[in-house]
Parts: sequence; structure tokens; C-alpha cells
Amino acid sequence: MKRTTRTHHADIDALQARIGLRLAARLTEQNRGLPGDISERLRVARDQAMQRARAARMLSPVAAAPALARTPSGSVALGPDTPWWLRLVSATPLLLLLAGLLLIQHTHEMSQIRAAAEVDADLLADDLPPDAYSDPGFFEFLKQRQP
Repeated sequence: MKRTTRTHHADIDALQARIGLRLAARLTEQNRGLPGDISERLRVARDQAMQRARAARMLSPVAAAPALARTPSGSVALGPDTPWWLRLVSATPLLLLLAGLLLIQHTHEMSQIRAAAEVDADLLADDLPPDAYSDPGFFEFLKQRQP
């Protein structure tokens, strides 16, 4: 649907450009037969209109920028005049994600500390020969004994 909408907008823009070019060509043809004073007034009026259009284009993106602006891809972006509370609300999901990741890391570290403490407690509580501590399979044996 987005592709069709983009194509539709492009067709409308092309049609407007063609109509504008035809209209300008027709007005230029008709301008040749006018007396000098009228054509001079039309030229001055055209220059003034062009200056106003340039000034409007220069001011419109800055002065009339909405808080939420649509991008060409169809997504919504924050504009320069967005209130502080809206920016804060838009950052809330990122802050929640960060807090969740920190909580997951903390929980994982605590579980590793508990597992190491249980192994240490089993080692200290049992009567084992010193050779058992250097055996590579001893740690796996302790893991299997725990429920």
C-alpha cells in the first residue's frame, strides 16, 4: 500500500509540474502581444510574487514545523518544537529496556555467585583427600549431586 501511495504522489507531482509548464508557456505567448507598460507591470508583479514565494519557503519549515512530522517513508518523527514531556515519554521505552537489561545482568551474576557458594560449601563440608580437589571431573560430580 505504501508503494501505491508513493506512486500516486509522484503521479500527482508530475501532473502538477506539466500543468504549470503549460500554463507558463501559454502566458508567455500571450504576453508578447501586450503593450509595453502592461508587460512591465506584469514583470514587476511576477518578481514580487517570486520574492514572496521564496520568503515563504524559507520560513515555512522552521516557523510551521509540527511537533510530530511525517517522514517520506511514512513514519512519524519528533520535530524541533516538540514539548519536553513528549520527548520524555518517547524515551521511556528505552529507559525501561535499559532497566530490564540491568536487572537481567544482576540476576545472572547473583545466580553464578550462589552456584559458586554452594560448590564451596560442599567442598568445605565433606571429608575428601587432597587429590580430589585437583581432579577435573570433581566439579562435574558436585554439579550432578545437587538437585
